Amino acid sequence: MNDDDLQLAPRPRTADLLRWAEEQGLEPVAEAAVDAVLTLLELGDGQVYDGFPELSSPLLQQLLYERIHLYVQPPEEVSPLAYGAAVRLLIDHQRAAKRLNAKRQQRLHEEAEWQGELLVGLLRQPHLVTWPRLYTLLLRADGVDSADLDAVRAWLEEFRALDEEQRIEAFAALEALDQPEGVDGWGPGVLLSVGMATDGARLLLENRLMQRSYRNLAGLNALGLPMPQELAGDFPAFEAAVEAEALRLYGEWTVPGLPALLLTEYRDLAPEPGSTEIDRYLIEQGFADQYLAGLDPEDETFG
Repeated sequence: MNDDDLQLAPRPRTADLLRWAEEQGLEPVAEAAVDAVLTLLELGDGQVYDGFPELSSPLLQQLLYERIHLYVQPPEEVSPLAYGAAVRLLIDHQRAAKRLNAKRQQRLHEEAEWQGELLVGLLRQPHLVTWPRLYTLLLRADGVDSADLDAVRAWLEEFRALDEEQRIEAFAALEALDQPEGVDGWGPGVLLSVGMATDGARLLLENRLMQRSYRNLAGLNALGLPMPQELAGDFPAFEAAVEAEALRLYGEWTVPGLPALLLTEYRDLAPEPGSTEIDRYLIEQGFADQYLAGLDPEDETFG
């Protein structure tokens, strides 16, 4: 796999932005927050200018309101407010580079501040959590060394040995999440949403990585250079590389190696429902009439 050609891995200029902030005498921001913000913006819908993502109100909202809580469980030493602060730092950098006028700088600053505060609440919502984030919180609560993959795997084995009720009790005991309904709040609907959010988040990340690679490949085509082998005839290898990179990034934002373990060796601990499971849940919850109304009577599976 030739990453120089595919260029799947984002290359955020985290160190450069932090160095600039220090030179300007600005308040320091946690490196983990800056790196996550720059990476997710690079994989977003905006343009990149001189190595830094361009910001706008829609992109700022997309990042702080729709994306970060899907992927990032802030390290224990990093305040969730640091992600809004990292966005404001990028705004100041754009202003210094004359990419923003003073009025837009102030407006984006205000938006980043209140949406950064909103993010703090989003990160605490059980129905918005994903499996990698949830298990990251459990590992931290039990004091597991997240840098030791063998220790993480051993903990997962122990957690697998618990019955369903005991696992739910562990979820409900997490102080980092709001628990308005205690154990009862972790019903089938919430667990289903966790799996759906996880599946959707990973697929979205893979899609963004592919788009990033395609943009870089367009440059090769413009120069008349050949396509990388992975796209010239071995597309499954490209898809595998994309999935691996998505899981690596997910691990950087939670626990390294954990998302891959949950997707492979411990999939039973982190189920991602398909359409069959979702349909079954809707019927069991009494939505049979609405469900059947959406089916095609000509379909062979229609009852």
